[in-house]
Amino acid sequence: MLTLPEVKLHCRIDHGDEDTLLQSMIDAATASVGDYINATEPLDATAPAPVKAAAMLLVGDLYANREALVERPLSKNPTFERLLAPYRVYA
Repeated sequence: MLTLPEVKLHCRIDHGDEDTLLQSMIDAATASVGDYINATEPLDATAPAPVKAAAMLLVGDLYANREALVERPLSKNPTFERLLAPYRVYA
């Protein structure tokens, strides 16, 4: 759903040292967004822009907060939830 070059641009990364790490974060964010909206099919390049934007936000969070301890507690991101709300399927 997200490409490595898109994510590197979003995270302002201009080297290839962390490409493997970033790809694993892309995979995790894509799976997480799919789980959140209860997608019945794997998310891919045809996903709507708001779904991609939410995944991009999640990758940015994963990249910026990859340490076990952070200076302040993490909280819910209302933008993430707002972007995905129209696509969420409730069972």
